[in-house]
Amino acid sequence: MTQYLALLFVVATTGFAQAQSLCSDAWYQAIDKRLQTADAQGHGPDIGSDEWKSVIEFKAGVRGGADVPERSSEEWCMYIDQQTKAMQATGSDAGKPLTVNVTPGPSYDCAKVEPGGIEAMICEDKDLSALDRKLSQVYASASIKAGNEHPPTLKAEQRGWIKGRDDCWKSDDAGACLRLEYQRRIAELQARYRLVADTGPVYYECDGNPANEVTAMFFNTDPPTLIAERGDSVSLMYQQPGGSGIKYLGRNETLWEHQAETTITWGYGAPESHCKRKP
Repeated sequence: MTQYLALLFVVATTGFAQAQSLCSDAWYQAIDKRLQTADAQGHGPDIGSDEWKSVIEFKAGVRGGADVPERSSEEWCMYIDQQTKAMQATGSDAGKPLTVNVTPGPSYDCAKVEPGGIEAMICEDKDLSALDRKLSQVYASASIKAGNEHPPTLKAEQRGWIKGRDDCWKSDDAGACLRLEYQRRIAELQARYRLVADTGPVYYECDGNPANEVTAMFFNTDPPTLIAERGDSVSLMYQQPGGSGIKYLGRNETLWEHQAETTITWGYGAPESHCKRKP
């Protein structure tokens, strides 16, 4: 009997020690690296906090599940550890739900948004929520590529984009405005950080002058994009719907391929240049 009780004590204390190591700072960091809790706004909750655990549950596809232990318990760490190992074993993407009984939402917690605001509107629209989740995933991939940027600009740009997105409340059709903002931002990040397939480079000689050259890379985004370079200047352009030929529009630049001719404008109020592709 004494040996049996001793064995039980060893098993119990071993399990307790394992649970303790799972709930350590190192374990929290490992889980965060696996599931990437940084949201589309360029920031994330404090690792190990209740808000962070809520995001982890969402990323693992178990938020709201009846069998999820209390977040303050050691059992919660064991449960999440098992879930992430299952995701790794089955090849599931980080952040992809393993179950289908949880209603998908955006990348942030809808319970904490201001009622009637833009974020609440996104929470209430499944298509906008899906776009927000996609942007969160694309932003996480871009963040990895941007790790060596000097100076770091991606996070600041993302926050600026959020402010611009929230201005959609001024639009006559806020939903359409939001969809366009999300689609363009996703396409921009995919192109800038080479997260999708590309074609090129394509070289254009303009106005019969070999020194007047524009170089373009085309990206398979939605909408399609290109990044053009002329001297030291760079422009991201989006393909425009409709019309004849294929036309891309940037901030102050255009590239229009029409009937075997390419017309390029570069800079505000600049004249058109007539260009041709170089073989």
